[in-house]
Amino acid sequence: MLEANQFRENEAWVVFQLNDALIRTEQDGDFNCIALMDAASGFIFGTAFVPAALAEPSAFEVRKLFDSCLERSGGTPATLLLPRGQFDAVFPSEAKRRGIAAVHVHETELSALTSEATQGFREYVQGGRA
Repeated sequence: MLEANQFRENEAWVVFQLNDALIRTEQDGDFNCIALMDAASGFIFGTAFVPAALAEPSAFEVRKLFDSCLERSGGTPATLLLPRGQFDAVFPSEAKRRGIAAVHVHETELSALTSEATQGFREYVQGGRA
C-alpha cells in the first residue's frame, strides 16, 4: 500500500474518484467528482465533475485541470498515479504530453492516500451526517 510518507511534495499526484455514490442533480443528471491530489500532502489541487455516463473528463477539461493544478502547486510531478482500470486514456495522454509518467496501480494501493479525502467528501455531501 502506498503511503504519503513515501513521497516528497509534488513528486507524485493521484487521480481518483472523490465520491463513492453518484452525485445526483435534477437538471443535469448524475455526476462523479474526479480529484487531482498531491500524494505527499493530500492537498487536492483541483476537481472536475464528469457525467456518470463518461469514463473520464474530456481532453479540454483534463488540460484545464492540469493547468490549474500546476499553477497552484508551483511544480510538475514526476509521476501521476491512477487506479488500474480507470482513467485509461485522457489523463495518461495529457501526463505524457507534459513529461509526467502515468502509472496505473491497484485501487487498494491508493486507498491510504485517498481515503481521508473520500470520507471528507462523503461527510460534506451528506451534510456532516456520515
